[in-house]
Amino acid sequence: MFAALKKTFAQALEVPEAVSPARYRSLKRLMTVLIVAVSVTPLLLLTIISHMQYMRTLEREMESPLYDMARKTQAALELYLGERVSTVSYLAHAYRYSDLSDERSLNRVFLALKSEYQGFVDMGLVDGDGRQIAYVGPYKLKGADYAGKPWLRETEIKGRYISNAILGYRGYPHLVIAVHRLEESGASWTLRVGTDTLRIQQIVSSEGSARDTDVFLADAAGVLQTDSRAYGKALNPLPFPLPQASHEPEVCRMTGPDGRSLLIASCTLDGTDFRLLAVKPVEKAFRPWLALRAELLWVIFGGIALIVIASSLLMRHLVDRLQASDERRVAVFAQMEHNQKLSSIGRLAAGVAHEVNNPLAVIYEKAGLARDLIDLGKIGGDEKEKQRLSSLLASIESTVERARGITHRLLGFARRMEANRQGLHIDEVIVETLSFLEREARNRGVALETELAPDLPEIISDRGQLQQVFLNLVGNALDAHVASEGEDQEARYVRVSCVCEGDALRITVRDNGMGMPPEVLRHIFEPFYSTKNDKGTGLGMFITYGIVRKLGGDISVESEEGQGSVFTIVLPLVPPDAGGEVRAQTSKP
Repeated sequence: MFAALKKTFAQALEVPEAVSPARYRSLKRLMTVLIVAVSVTPLLLLTIISHMQYMRTLEREMESPLYDMARKTQAALELYLGERVSTVSYLAHAYRYSDLSDERSLNRVFLALKSEYQGFVDMGLVDGDGRQIAYVGPYKLKGADYAGKPWLRETEIKGRYISNAILGYRGYPHLVIAVHRLEESGASWTLRVGTDTLRIQQIVSSEGSARDTDVFLADAAGVLQTDSRAYGKALNPLPFPLPQASHEPEVCRMTGPDGRSLLIASCTLDGTDFRLLAVKPVEKAFRPWLALRAELLWVIFGGIALIVIASSLLMRHLVDRLQASDERRVAVFAQMEHNQKLSSIGRLAAGVAHEVNNPLAVIYEKAGLARDLIDLGKIGGDEKEKQRLSSLLASIESTVERARGITHRLLGFARRMEANRQGLHIDEVIVETLSFLEREARNRGVALETELAPDLPEIISDRGQLQQVFLNLVGNALDAHVASEGEDQEARYVRVSCVCEGDALRITVRDNGMGMPPEVLRHIFEPFYSTKNDKGTGLGMFITYGIVRKLGGDISVESEEGQGSVFTIVLPLVPPDAGGEVRAQTSKP
């Protein structure tokens, strides 16, 4: 999958080498993408870093008021409960067992307590055996047996006790505050006072009502001790686990039963089993950020849009300037190519002249002989002489046709170099081009060989430019044998082969000359690079490369010193940019 993505990305950013509108569109797209990426990436990184910093700051800002709320509520509840416990403890130590065992005295003490403090419901005196011997309140609890009850044992051990919210005999949530007294005589007893949870509920609710925060008490087992707006009435179990116990308020994140993220501040109350919890949904805590985020997104997307528009306009201007410059450069290279063509024709002039002069000499000789025969009166003689004359005239005609063929090929090769695509057969072009170099090959002792596959398909290309390509490649292959004079001449060859592969032709020009070192191969297609010293201009292979690319093909070379060289050309049967400009013209009838 990664390879496929890499290939797709490479294709999207690929820039064609041919000078064409598609090249500049691809170049414009590539440069725009790079400029936008370089410009937008720091902006996005800065946005991400700023978002992270802002979120951390916002979390601290949200945790701080929640912590303060829990701290303040904890202090208020500890003060309230501590005051109640201290008051009950004072009564237990201010009166004796004999005073409180009298219900009238107990009732007088209870009424005085209620007049000073709200919330007390009833009062009872429990003797050392756990029986409530005196009771003041709205319920019939005198004689109730509390022997063996956990709260009584804990009171006797610790001296003071504050119970969790319980229903008990009363049937509604209340707390029990108990103080144990041991008199000098050794008698022990417990003063037990019941108080409702209304005042505690008021203290807890007043802290969270104005801040969209649910504040409540729970015991260590997770049972509600006061009402919760989100999780029900007192004595209902909490639907999520309690945070870790700590007397100092701590703020943490948890997931609620409905899947929402919660911000929870929790702490314990000194001297009790109570846990104070202040719960606030994270989405409500981060509501200010959500409002700011929309504004930030508008700013970011607006900035990115401006960067894209500015980069696109700038790249369009620059690429248009580059395209105009490339078009001027192509025109200059076209002129250089034409000059190189003329230079190549000049190199062939001597060989062509020799090929033409020989037939002309034969014509001259045969014509002179015919004239001599006429002068001697032997024309129109016997039949033998007539046959001889006919034979001479036939030889003249054959020689003239030969001269005409050579001249015709030379004229066809020297035609203008503009792209003139037409239907042609590559084997004919190869054979015709090699015929120009036959004499030079014989002089060098090099065999020109062809390996052309049968029934090669017709291609759409330019005959004259292909001739120049093959002339340059074969000419260089012949030059590669100059430095190997001592070789067996029968072993020297330049072989041109051609096969059809799919919708393209593969043409190879192979020689067994001196080859090229790696440093030459690296510069073989560069302009003005030559290894022939003063004999070459360094433009032959450069122009050859340009012609092949312009014809929609590709050229490559492999070479090794002392082993020869192989040039490979791949030409499409129909160039991609040929379109409707190709003339329906073939080389074979």
